Amino acid sequence: MSHAEPPLYQRDPEAWKQHLAEGNARQARKRVGADALLTDSDGRILLVNPSYKPNWDIPGGMAEANEPPDTTVRRELEEELGLTLSAAHLPLLCVDWVSPHGPWDDSLMMIFDGGVLTATQLSNLRLVDGELDEFGFVDLQHAQQVLRPYVWRRLDAAVRARTTGATAYLRDGRPD
Repeated sequence: MSHAEPPLYQRDPEAWKQHLAEGNARQARKRVGADALLTDSDGRILLVNPSYKPNWDIPGGMAEANEPPDTTVRRELEEELGLTLSAAHLPLLCVDWVSPHGPWDDSLMMIFDGGVLTATQLSNLRLVDGELDEFGFVDLQHAQQVLRPYVWRRLDAAVRARTTGATAYLRDGRPD
Protein backbone atom coordinates (compact mmCIF):
# COMPACT_ATOMS: atom_id res chain seq x y z
CA MET A 1 0.00 0.00 0.00
CA SER A 2 1.47 3.33 -1.03
CA HIS A 3 1.47 6.26 1.30
CA ALA A 4 -0.01 9.44 -0.22
CA GLU A 5 1.95 12.64 0.13
CA PRO A 6 0.39 15.12 2.60
CA PRO A 7 -1.56 18.03 1.04
CA LEU A 8 0.30 21.21 0.12
CA TYR A 9 -1.11 23.15 3.07
CA GLN A 10 0.48 20.61 5.45
CA ARG A 11 3.77 20.15 3.56
CA ASP A 12 4.58 23.77 2.88
CA PRO A 13 2.44 26.41 4.63
CA GLU A 14 4.20 29.28 2.80
CA ALA A 15 3.55 27.70 -0.62
CA TRP A 16 -0.09 27.22 0.42
CA LYS A 17 -0.34 30.90 1.40
CA GLN A 18 1.13 31.88 -2.01
CA HIS A 19 -1.35 29.56 -3.75
CA LEU A 20 -4.26 31.27 -1.94
CA ALA A 21 -2.91 34.74 -2.75
CA GLU A 22 -2.69 33.88 -6.47
CA GLY A 23 -6.25 32.58 -6.43
CA ASN A 24 -7.45 35.68 -4.62
CA ALA A 25 -5.77 37.93 -7.22
CA ARG A 26 -7.53 36.13 -10.10
CA GLN A 27 -11.03 35.79 -8.64
CA ALA A 28 -13.77 38.23 -9.47
CA ARG A 29 -14.35 41.23 -7.23
CA LYS A 30 -17.83 42.58 -6.64
CA ARG A 31 -18.92 46.07 -5.73
CA VAL A 32 -21.07 46.08 -2.59
CA GLY A 33 -23.56 48.73 -1.63
CA ALA A 34 -25.31 49.04 1.72
CA ASP A 35 -28.39 51.15 2.36
CA ALA A 36 -30.70 51.60 5.34
CA LEU A 37 -34.46 51.50 5.64
CA LEU A 38 -35.13 54.33 8.10
CA THR A 39 -38.58 55.56 9.04
CA ASP A 40 -40.16 58.19 11.23
CA SER A 41 -42.85 57.42 13.82
CA ASP A 42 -45.54 57.85 11.13
CA GLY A 43 -43.97 55.08 9.02
CA ARG A 44 -42.68 57.43 6.34
CA ILE A 45 -39.40 56.38 4.69
CA LEU A 46 -36.25 58.51 4.64
CA LEU A 47 -35.00 59.10 1.09
CA VAL A 48 -32.09 61.21 -0.12
CA ASN A 49 -31.54 63.24 -3.27
CA PRO A 50 -27.88 62.77 -4.33
CA SER A 51 -26.17 65.65 -6.10
CA TYR A 52 -24.39 63.28 -8.51
CA LYS A 53 -27.35 61.35 -10.01
CA PRO A 54 -30.76 62.22 -11.40
CA ASN A 55 -33.07 60.33 -9.01
CA TRP A 56 -33.75 60.09 -5.32
CA ASP A 57 -32.23 57.12 -3.49
CA ILE A 58 -32.18 55.13 -0.26
CA PRO A 59 -29.62 56.47 2.24
CA GLY A 60 -26.33 54.55 2.26
CA GLY A 61 -23.57 53.98 -0.25
CA MET A 62 -20.77 51.84 -1.61
CA ALA A 63 -18.41 49.80 0.54
CA GLU A 64 -14.73 50.63 0.67
CA ALA A 65 -12.14 47.88 0.17
CA ASN A 66 -12.51 45.12 2.77
CA GLU A 67 -15.26 47.00 4.64
CA PRO A 68 -18.18 44.99 6.08
CA PRO A 69 -21.55 46.10 4.63
CA ASP A 70 -23.05 46.97 8.03
CA THR A 71 -20.03 49.19 8.70
CA THR A 72 -20.52 50.77 5.26
CA VAL A 73 -24.08 51.81 5.94
CA ARG A 74 -23.19 53.24 9.36
CA ARG A 75 -20.25 55.20 7.86
CA GLU A 76 -22.31 56.54 4.96
CA LEU A 77 -25.16 57.69 7.23
CA GLU A 78 -22.69 59.48 9.49
CA GLU A 79 -20.77 61.09 6.59
CA GLU A 80 -23.82 62.23 4.62
CA LEU A 81 -26.53 62.92 7.22
CA GLY A 82 -24.71 63.19 10.54
CA LEU A 83 -26.74 60.19 11.73
CA THR A 84 -25.26 57.72 14.20
CA LEU A 85 -27.26 54.52 14.56
CA SER A 86 -27.21 53.25 18.12
CA ALA A 87 -28.49 49.73 17.48
CA ALA A 88 -25.68 47.21 17.90
CA HIS A 89 -27.13 44.94 15.22
CA LEU A 90 -28.73 46.08 11.97
CA PRO A 91 -30.98 43.31 10.63
CA LEU A 92 -30.42 42.53 6.96
CA LEU A 93 -33.67 42.99 5.04
CA CYS A 94 -32.68 42.55 1.41
CA VAL A 95 -29.83 41.41 -0.83
CA ASP A 96 -30.10 42.28 -4.53
CA TRP A 97 -27.68 40.87 -7.10
CA VAL A 98 -27.45 43.51 -9.84
CA SER A 99 -26.31 42.20 -13.21
CA PRO A 100 -23.70 44.01 -15.31
CA HIS A 101 -25.11 47.14 -16.92
CA GLY A 102 -23.56 50.01 -18.85
CA PRO A 103 -19.93 50.37 -17.77
CA TRP A 104 -20.58 48.55 -14.47
CA ASP A 105 -19.79 44.99 -13.52
CA ASP A 106 -22.26 43.13 -11.33
CA SER A 107 -22.75 44.10 -7.70
CA LEU A 108 -24.45 43.11 -4.47
CA MET A 109 -26.76 45.73 -2.98
CA MET A 110 -28.05 45.33 0.56
CA ILE A 111 -30.65 47.07 2.67
CA PHE A 112 -30.38 46.95 6.46
CA ASP A 113 -33.10 47.85 8.93
CA GLY A 114 -32.05 51.11 10.56
CA GLY A 115 -35.30 51.25 12.51
CA VAL A 116 -37.58 54.09 13.49
CA LEU A 117 -35.68 57.30 14.13
CA THR A 118 -36.17 59.03 17.47
CA ALA A 119 -37.21 62.67 17.78
CA THR A 120 -33.60 63.55 18.68
CA GLN A 121 -32.22 61.70 15.64
CA LEU A 122 -34.76 63.44 13.40
CA SER A 123 -33.89 66.90 14.73
CA ASN A 124 -30.15 66.23 14.25
CA LEU A 125 -30.38 65.11 10.58
CA ARG A 126 -28.40 67.45 8.35
CA LEU A 127 -26.59 67.54 5.01
CA VAL A 128 -22.92 67.01 5.85
CA ASP A 129 -20.58 66.29 2.95
CA GLY A 130 -22.09 67.80 -0.21
CA GLU A 131 -23.04 64.44 -1.79
CA LEU A 132 -26.72 65.10 -1.07
CA ASP A 133 -28.87 68.02 -2.18
CA GLU A 134 -31.73 67.19 0.17
CA PHE A 135 -33.48 64.48 2.17
CA GLY A 136 -37.06 63.88 3.16
CA PHE A 137 -39.59 61.42 4.53
CA VAL A 138 -42.14 60.04 2.11
CA ASP A 139 -44.86 57.39 2.01
CA LEU A 140 -44.46 54.28 -0.15
CA GLN A 141 -46.53 55.70 -3.00
CA HIS A 142 -44.33 58.80 -3.27
CA ALA A 143 -41.18 56.67 -2.97
CA GLN A 144 -42.30 54.66 -5.99
CA GLN A 145 -42.66 57.88 -7.98
CA VAL A 146 -39.18 59.28 -7.25
CA LEU A 147 -36.99 56.14 -7.16
CA ARG A 148 -35.60 54.33 -10.17
CA PRO A 149 -37.79 51.22 -10.77
CA TYR A 150 -35.19 48.68 -9.62
CA VAL A 151 -34.40 50.72 -6.49
CA TRP A 152 -38.14 50.93 -5.79
CA ARG A 153 -38.48 47.13 -6.09
CA ARG A 154 -35.53 46.68 -3.71
CA LEU A 155 -37.06 49.11 -1.18
CA ASP A 156 -40.49 47.47 -1.48
CA ALA A 157 -38.91 44.05 -0.80
CA ALA A 158 -37.11 45.51 2.25
CA VAL A 159 -40.33 46.99 3.63
CA ARG A 160 -42.04 43.60 3.25
CA ALA A 161 -39.04 41.85 4.85
CA ARG A 162 -39.25 44.20 7.84
CA THR A 163 -42.84 43.04 8.33
CA THR A 164 -42.34 39.31 7.69
CA GLY A 165 -38.90 38.90 9.27
CA ALA A 166 -37.68 37.01 6.18
CA THR A 167 -34.68 38.48 4.33
CA ALA A 168 -35.44 39.02 0.63
CA TYR A 169 -33.06 37.82 -2.08
CA LEU A 170 -33.50 39.58 -5.42
CA ARG A 171 -31.91 39.51 -8.85
CA ASP A 172 -32.03 42.91 -10.52
CA GLY A 173 -34.72 43.95 -8.07
CA ARG A 174 -36.92 40.92 -8.68
CA PRO A 175 -37.48 37.90 -6.43
CA ASP A 176 -35.38 34.92 -7.46
